[in-house]
This record gives sequence, C-alpha cells and structure tokens, in this order.
Amino acid sequence: MNDVIYETVISTVASDGTPHVAPMGVRYRGADVILMPFKPSTTLANIIGNRHAVLNIVADTRVFAGAVTGRRSWPLRPAERIDGVRLSCALDHVELELAELSDDPQRPVLRMARVFEARHAPYIGFNRAQAAVIEGAILVSRLRMLPAEKVDAEMAYLQIAIDKTAGPEEHEAWGWLTEAVARHRATAQASAQASTQASTQEPTREKQT
Repeated sequence: MNDVIYETVISTVASDGTPHVAPMGVRYRGADVILMPFKPSTTLANIIGNRHAVLNIVADTRVFAGAVTGRRSWPLRPAERIDGVRLSCALDHVELELAELSDDPQRPVLRMARVFEARHAPYIGFNRAQAAVIEGAILVSRLRMLPAEKVDAEMAYLQIAIDKTAGPEEHEAWGWLTEAVARHRATAQASAQASTQASTQEPTREKQT
C-alpha cells in the first residue's frame, strides 16, 4: 500500500534570513513529520542549514499555484519557538526541528520532530475547486515532461470543478495556471519554428579565391 501523502506548504529560512515558501507533500509517522525534498532544493539546503522548518496547512490554493508560476512572495509571520516563519494565511502551523536525516542521491528523508503547533482559523469544509487548483499546479510543474494532449485533457476535466465550485481565490489561481500553460506552449512553438528554420537553411560557404 502506498504511503498517504498530504499536500502542505513548507516555509524555511536561509542562513542570511531569506524566507522560502514551497508546496510539499508530507507523510506523518506517529508524532513526526517526514519530508523528502529533491536534491538540489532550497528547502533542503535551508533545513540542513538551521535544522528548522514550518509546516503550513492552508486553504488558499493561490500559494500552490503561485509556487509554479513565479509568485512566491506571501505575507509571513515569525514562528513562535524556532528560527523560522509561517504563512499569515495558514489555518494551522507546525514548527519542526530536524531529528534525523537519511541521505539519498535524489531524495533524502528528513524526520522532523514537532516543537510547537497552533490553529489560527477554522477549517470550514472541502472545496472541489481547491483540489482542482492543486492538481493543476502539479500539471504545470510537469509541463516539460508530459504530452500536451494529456495536459489538455486533465486541465479540461479540472475546469469542471472550477466552473462549478470556485470562489474568487480559486479563479485567480486557475487563471495563473492557464496562463502558464499558454506561455509554455508559445515558447515551445517558437523554439520549434526556430529549429525548423535553422535546419532548412543551407550553410553558407566563403568563396575560394
């Protein structure tokens, strides 16, 4: 059976104090939180650097969409017990400390112990559009790996949930994602056209005298 993975947002701080916010799937093992960031990643470097991170539970899925469309600046607040920050929009946050690191060439396993946790706003229910935005963000993060037909088919299906259940935040996030797909297609098309033109042009040779 596969591990159950929960979509969260991890905030970390670099040695110079620069904050970093990144969506990340986490696993829960008893009281501990398991993170498996890819190498290289800012999240991994920051945790190794100061041994702390904050797990944010958010309902504002613009954070997820923003992460894959170049929008990573979100209002933050200082953590309570560790050297770190949390998202101001977090419904809950858990402050974590690195307890164990199992290295791996691709994805190290970080076992994080809970130091402090708090609830800031109630969870009012599940919105299908929120799930659609998260799935759309995953698709956008994989545009270079997936066939265009698959992306189009899945985005069209997710659009149904957006049309039926999205609020203003989900509509804004979905707009970012569809714009990102369009930009990727335009860039790929321009690159393909340039490559075709280059391949059809015969190389010029200097005349011999």
